[in-house]
Amino acid sequence: MPPGITTLAAEAPELSAANTGFMLICSALVMLMTPGLAFFYGGMVRVKSTLNMLMMSFISLGIVTILWVLYGFSLAFGTDSGGIIGWSGDYVGLSGLGLTQLWDGYTIPVYVFAVFQLMFAIITPALISGALADRVKFTAWALFIALWVTVVYFPVAHWVWGAGGWAFELGVIDFAGGTAVHINAGAAALGVILVIGKRIGFKKDPMRPHSLPLVMLGAGLLWFGWFGFNAGSWLGNDDGVGALMFINTQIATAAAMLAWLAYEKIRHGAFTTLGAASGAVAGLVAITPSGGSVSPLGAIAVGAIAGLLCAMAVGLKYKFGYDDSLDVVGVHLVGGVVGSILIGFFATGGGQSDAAGVLYGDHTFDQLWKQLAGVGAVLAYSLIASAVLAFLVDKTIGMRVSEDDEIAGVDQVEHAETAYDFSGAGGGAASRTAVPGPNQDAPAADAAENKKVDA
Repeated sequence: MPPGITTLAAEAPELSAANTGFMLICSALVMLMTPGLAFFYGGMVRVKSTLNMLMMSFISLGIVTILWVLYGFSLAFGTDSGGIIGWSGDYVGLSGLGLTQLWDGYTIPVYVFAVFQLMFAIITPALISGALADRVKFTAWALFIALWVTVVYFPVAHWVWGAGGWAFELGVIDFAGGTAVHINAGAAALGVILVIGKRIGFKKDPMRPHSLPLVMLGAGLLWFGWFGFNAGSWLGNDDGVGALMFINTQIATAAAMLAWLAYEKIRHGAFTTLGAASGAVAGLVAITPSGGSVSPLGAIAVGAIAGLLCAMAVGLKYKFGYDDSLDVVGVHLVGGVVGSILIGFFATGGGQSDAAGVLYGDHTFDQLWKQLAGVGAVLAYSLIASAVLAFLVDKTIGMRVSEDDEIAGVDQVEHAETAYDFSGAGGGAASRTAVPGPNQDAPAADAAENKKVDA
C-alpha cells in the first residue's frame, strides 16, 4: 500500500501460501478491532447510552461490507481517473475476479487484498461515532455511514493508496492509515459535531465513563488487532519491513501511554486507567502512518510526542466549546496529524522507502512538505464534506433525538433495551418492586406486592 512499492522479481510473482495466510489472519485481526472499539467507546459513555454506542460500531460491519462489495472497492482501488477516484467493472460486486488472480505486484489474491481493505473501510466510520455519543438517531447514523463512506472514505482511500491517486503519486507516506483512516475520521467527527451541537448538560453535568473495565478491555483488543492493521499493510513478509512495523507499533504505543500518564500525573495528580487506555490508542494512531519509515528509537519519539500532545488536546473541547464526546478529535485527528507530519522529521530512508526526513539529511524538507500536503488536503476535504452530509441528513430525517429522549437515554428510545438488568439483583421487597424491562411482563404476584408497597 505505501507509495513507491514495486516487485523486485524478474518474473511475474506467484501466489504465496504463506503471505496469503498471513494476510487472512491480519484481516481477521483488523475485523476484531471494530468490536474492540465498540467496547472502548461503550465503557466511556454513561450507562444509558452503552448499547447505542456498541451498535454504532457494529452497524458499520453490516453497511460498509455490502457497499464495499457493490462499488466501494472499485471506487477506492479501480483504474484511476484524474488522481481523484477509481473504477473497474471487474471489481463491481467482486464478480469478475479469479480465485488465484493476484493483486498487481504482490503474491496474494485480489480477494485477500479486498477483504483486508474492507476491514479498514469498516472501522473508519465507526471511529467517528465516539464524538456523537448520547444524542444521535440510529437511523440517521446508519444513513450517514452509507453516505460518508461513498463520498469521503472511498475517494480518500484512492488518493492515498490507489495506483494513480494524487497523494500516492506525490509520494505522501501513509503506511496504514494516518491520513485515510485517522485524520479522515477525526476531521469528519469535528465536522459533524459542529452541525449537530452539544449534548444536553455539556460542561455542566458529570458525564463520566460508566465502566472503565470495558474501556480497558476495548483498548486491549484494539492494541492486539492493531498488529494486523499495521504489519499487514505491507501485504507480505518477504523483506522485513512488516516486522519493523510490528515492533514499532508496540514501542510507540508503550511510549505514548507512559507520556500520557506522566502528563496526567503532573497536571491532575493521578495516573488514571482512562488515561492509560487513551494514551495507548494515541500511540497506535500516531505510529500507523509512520512505523514503516522510522527506527525503533524514532518510534519512541513518535509515541511520546503523540501521547503528550493528544493528552493536551483532549481538553481543547472545553476551551473552544465543541462537544467531542469521547475525544475522537483529540486522539484520532491530533494523533494522525502528529504521526503523519513526524515522518518528515524521523524517516530514516532505510525502511519502507528511501525517503528520509529532516533529521536524516532531507535539508530541502521535501518529504515534510509532501506530508503536510497530504494531511491538509484530507483534513479539509473530510471536515467540509462531512459537515455538509450531516447538515443534509439533519435537514431531511433529523440527526438528533429529541431533548426528552436524550435525557431518558438513547438505549431505551432507539433500541428498547438497557445494557444492564438489575431487576433480579438482591432479594426481598426491593427485588420484587423492580420495574420490568421493555420485553418483560411483571408476574401477578409481583404486581400485587407492588400495590401493597405503593399503598
